[in-house]
Amino acid sequence: QVQLVESGGGLVQPGGSLRLSCAASGSIFSINVMAWFRQAPGKQRELVAGITGGGSTNYADSVKGRFTISRDNAKRTVYLQMNNLKPEDTARYYCNARSTTNYDVRIGLWGQGTQVTVSS
Repeated sequence: QVQLVESGGGLVQPGGSLRLSCAASGSIFSINVMAWFRQAPGKQRELVAGITGGGSTNYADSVKGRFTISRDNAKRTVYLQMNNLKPEDTARYYCNARSTTNYDVRIGLWGQGTQVTVSS
């Protein structure tokens, strides 16, 4: 069973930065794609960024140029560097592990999430 543990969320002012981390443990042999999703109150969960085992990335248009997803396979950890944060980035951010680049929210395994709040 794969377990995902996120960390790094918090309160930051607009224009600030945060780095989220997601550590995977357990049987991860079938896991190729790691992703970050987010969900704001009253809104649907949405893809933020995804990365394959080979390093190919995919970003939501709203975060392109501001967020960077990366992974350290040796540490079984995926990161989300978030720069120039905006109030609309406020949400709970979830790590996701899957075997496909189909980023349907019904697919994959989920962490417990970490809260990101952007406010002055």
